[in-house]
Amino acid sequence: MYRLAAFDMDGTLLLPDHTLGEKTLATLRQLAEKPLRLTFATGRHYLEMKDILANIGMEGFLITGNGTRIHDLSGHLLHASDLPADCAHELLHTAWDTPASQHVFRDDGWFTALDDPDLLIPHQFSGFRYHLQDLRTLPDSGNSKVCFCAPHETLLNLVPQLKAHFGARLDLCFSAHDCLDVQPAGCNKGSALALLTAGLGITMSECMAFGDAMNDREMLEGVGMGLIMGNALPVLKEQSPHLQVIGHCRNQAVSHFLQHWLHTPNLTYSPEY
Repeated sequence: MYRLAAFDMDGTLLLPDHTLGEKTLATLRQLAEKPLRLTFATGRHYLEMKDILANIGMEGFLITGNGTRIHDLSGHLLHASDLPADCAHELLHTAWDTPASQHVFRDDGWFTALDDPDLLIPHQFSGFRYHLQDLRTLPDSGNSKVCFCAPHETLLNLVPQLKAHFGARLDLCFSAHDCLDVQPAGCNKGSALALLTAGLGITMSECMAFGDAMNDREMLEGVGMGLIMGNALPVLKEQSPHLQVIGHCRNQAVSHFLQHWLHTPNLTYSPEY
């Protein structure tokens, strides 16, 4: 019996245009009536997710910033993890050999020096916006994650630089083809979900989770039923071949699977592509 369902947002729960489909919303409302805890585990900022849930009239635990923040149903902070101050300083003051833009998450918002309206397209659903600021003027403490945005090949060229500089002091993960996140070592959606479930008296084996990117891997691997989207990054499917692959987010595959699980769990599931 599953007691908690954890959902990634972009590429998983959301449509390709980063909105929430009606079938998905209806299914979430059905789940909310069950003895099942809903948890939204995303790379997005807590401030944005808080508003999204309020706008759709849903309650849920929030794991945000790829596990750097955990909030309960009432918005109380349960756990916070920040980049070590020395690492944050080096990240923001080093001239990395890359054209990728840098973005910083702090409790008071999203900060970047790049004024690019295209960055806001995934956030039109929520209206969440960045604050323009020279990132070198930010404090060294209180930074939960730094994200580099660029085409995938550009980011692949950046990874060896970061690994050579920081070693095991920080973790790197691709939250999308064009987003490379730099986080506190050992901090990810899986470790955050383990902390949350321990506090709720739920085991990880009693959880199901859905995701599509490498920032979901620890969470998907750690739960009783991890489900990979059909549109997931190929490397995630390659590295977790034992996990079930469901349909594409454009077809609201999470809703499709959950309707099967709710109403015909005795039958073999056939993904809808």
